[in-house]
Amino acid sequence: MRRLVFLIASVLVSGLFLWLALRDVPHQEIIENIRQADLGWALIALVTVGLGLWTRAVRWRGLVNYKVTTMQAFHMLNITMLLNQLPLRAGEVARSLLATRSGVPLMTAATSIIVERLLDTLLVVIWLSVALTQAPNAQPDAVRLAVLFGAAAVAAFIVLIVFARYPAIAHRILALVERLLPFIKRLNLGRLLDHVLDGIQPLTHWRSAIHAIGWTIISWAVSAVTFCCMMLAIGIQDNVVLMAILSLTLASFSIAIPVSVAALGPYEGAVRLAGDAAGVSQVLSTSAGFLSHGINILGYAILGTIGMLAMGISLGDVMKASESKKEESADVAAAEPGGG
Repeated sequence: MRRLVFLIASVLVSGLFLWLALRDVPHQEIIENIRQADLGWALIALVTVGLGLWTRAVRWRGLVNYKVTTMQAFHMLNITMLLNQLPLRAGEVARSLLATRSGVPLMTAATSIIVERLLDTLLVVIWLSVALTQAPNAQPDAVRLAVLFGAAAVAAFIVLIVFARYPAIAHRILALVERLLPFIKRLNLGRLLDHVLDGIQPLTHWRSAIHAIGWTIISWAVSAVTFCCMMLAIGIQDNVVLMAILSLTLASFSIAIPVSVAALGPYEGAVRLAGDAAGVSQVLSTSAGFLSHGINILGYAILGTIGMLAMGISLGDVMKASESKKEESADVAAAEPGGG
């Protein structure tokens, strides 16, 4: 029953965002723009989608202490991206379970994903803040808010690294907060804090930090190139780099919305919003949103399928294992103090 409710909610959310993205835009022009898209640029974009996933696999391999080969990490990441297109978003759980087959401790795999998300979020926030300052049609209030948010993200990142290096400080601060607000103890934040700080531990060592941060920058640079190719494929010539970076960063936030079908709707709406800020026509930006989304999903589908074949697993196997792990985690959380 829960799955059915989640699926219905995902369809409704995607439908709502699609309506918002397509309002006041001639549908026939969008279809025509996509049909006339430059095939050469589109194919280059498809190739760079794979290249971007490869760079992320190299980063993740370092975060799991090189216990998997680069090719294994690549296949696991591709399977993750494929599964994340489904409403239940089981990709990250599946990656953690697949990693254990190669000798990676489950906690190491899980905490490595925390580091990935932290670094990705930090870079996206910084890029968005900088890009909005260059956008001709960005609202001044939005620019100021983005810059403030970017500065806050950098400060929070530094604080987390300090806490990971000296966890006793973090626990003392949490204990102080719990004394001032006793009801917070019911949330069992100490356990969550330990998981987060354990995940960030690799960033407290300079070699692993350089590896993770360096490959994060490389992977997002490749993604920016991918979006540039998509913009050129659809015929966007002016402010193409700015449009690509705004689309990339805003689309990244839209993908984070958990209730949707393959981020369909939120993604297109994000690219249209990027076009409004960059001074690109709504027809072209909306067309670019559908084209880029389609190319990304195609790349994930191809590479994810190859990954499952290479690892000798089926989609059903991965989904069953992921669901079992989710239910097991929920049972453990409920049994612990403060778990509900």
